[in-house]
Amino acid sequence: MDELGTVHRAGTMRLATGKDELIPLRDLRVQENPAYLSVVLLARVITGLGTLPNVHDGIVENMFAADLAFLQDFYRQINAEGHTRAAVACPHCAETFEVELGGSRLGES
Repeated sequence: MDELGTVHRAGTMRLATGKDELIPLRDLRVQENPAYLSVVLLARVITGLGTLPNVHDGIVENMFAADLAFLQDFYRQINAEGHTRAAVACPHCAETFEVELGGSRLGES
């Protein structure tokens, strides 16, 4: 949700490079608080979010904790596991199955 209260539900995230993972380590905020690493890293790899003109650290740090956790998990899935599938359960019948969370091409989820 942005400062005007608009909820942005669609976005794009690219695959991370080595540079994306190294540069945040030099950030003073990350050095003072290692938990800030995910904020800086996500701001580097999220290439679009709803109608926002750009995604920066301030946007990511003001996300709801649940949204941040989702994006951290999504980052891990596409960069470490190489896929965007997730196991889910139906809230009505509890049957488990997999869903595709991202786009059809790796790195453009």
